[in-house]
Amino acid sequence: MGLVNQTVVTHFILLGIPNTDGLQTILFFTFLVFYLCTLLGNLLILSAIFTDRCLHTPMYFFLSNLAIVDIGIPSIGTPKLLAILWSQNRVIWLGGCVSQVFFGHFLGSTECLLYTVMAYDRYVAICNPLRYLLIMNWRVCALLAAGTWIASSIHSSILTSLTFTLPYCGSNVVDYFLCDIFTVVKLACADTHVVRTVTITNNGLVPIACFFLIFTSYVRIVCTLLKMNSANAWHKAASTCTSHLTVVMLFFAPCFLVSTQPQLSEVLATPVQMFCTVVTPMLNPVIYTLRNKEVKASLKKLREGLIPAH
Repeated sequence: MGLVNQTVVTHFILLGIPNTDGLQTILFFTFLVFYLCTLLGNLLILSAIFTDRCLHTPMYFFLSNLAIVDIGIPSIGTPKLLAILWSQNRVIWLGGCVSQVFFGHFLGSTECLLYTVMAYDRYVAICNPLRYLLIMNWRVCALLAAGTWIASSIHSSILTSLTFTLPYCGSNVVDYFLCDIFTVVKLACADTHVVRTVTITNNGLVPIACFFLIFTSYVRIVCTLLKMNSANAWHKAASTCTSHLTVVMLFFAPCFLVSTQPQLSEVLATPVQMFCTVVTPMLNPVIYTLRNKEVKASLKKLREGLIPAH
């Protein structure tokens, strides 16, 4: 049998956002503003938490982890998207494509697990207030945070390895604005059934399990508050849980919309991806700042420290 002459793919070409011809300049400045606001907002949150000892608590420790994730998620694809929009530089080398796939699933999974850990933190704070510092000690917090990052790295490593151990020897044109598993494996010169099945299973099980645990935590919280029958307890719970519930809804609602509307999945895929990778990381620090007096007070002190009084 003769050998087939094949050229191994060393780079990919990203086509960018579909159906946006003529809008490149507007989209460039829009995404640039979103990206800069995301970096600024999350860096301010991190600075406030690290510099103010009043915020050295488990809740803000997990919030600082979330801020790091929210800096990383838009940084995966936005710089390359800006290059595509501004200079039509569509080439991404194999290593860059591998990085986008790995960090996309790594940070997405970490964010999902962090929301779950933060829900558990709120459950302990409201349902076991007298034992809160005993249960959520720094060793436990460090283990929970490390667990989210380690579990996510394993999850992402498996998916990325399955994706890029496939042979790529034909077309190298990715019909999207970043490298994702399903957009890349379409170009493989082999059967992709295994990687598609594993990806769908993993990407389905992780959010479903996390959503169930978050839902269970808040059911227990509501039951505890009903037993207390105290307006002050309800107000305190609302002040600490509203921000978390809002960002959880922003995270899970797009996933739920796509999974329950298969006939619209192709139409919704790009807007949902853009919302999750560009808009949500920018909104999270705004939500936590606007709804949290302690963070606002810390940011005010940080600003006063940077701007000397005359």
